[in-house]
Amino acid sequence: MAYQTLFQVSEIPLGEGRAKPVDDERTVAVFHLADGFFAIDDTCSHAQASLSEGEVVEHTVICPRHGGRFDLMSGRATGLPATAPVASYPVQVDGESVLVDWEGG
Repeated sequence: MAYQTLFQVSEIPLGEGRAKPVDDERTVAVFHLADGFFAIDDTCSHAQASLSEGEVVEHTVICPRHGGRFDLMSGRATGLPATAPVASYPVQVDGESVLVDWEGG
């Protein structure tokens, strides 16, 4: 696995997400929840909106464009109009660094 530092813990407030482009085609969203950090593709599979800008409810993010819902642990679409999943990625925290294996997702 190729974990890479995407954020510092202090950059993502509890209950929120932040996005970072990782290559020419992909932006990864990292969410800070009470039980850890979770990473998924930032782009909604339904309407190309940024999921990191959505509301977080427990382990679900609600797309800000049309309200599609995605499970932050698996990337699974859990609410219409989204039906296709987004990729999810393993996350590790090392000290203050939030590392994501986005190449293996």
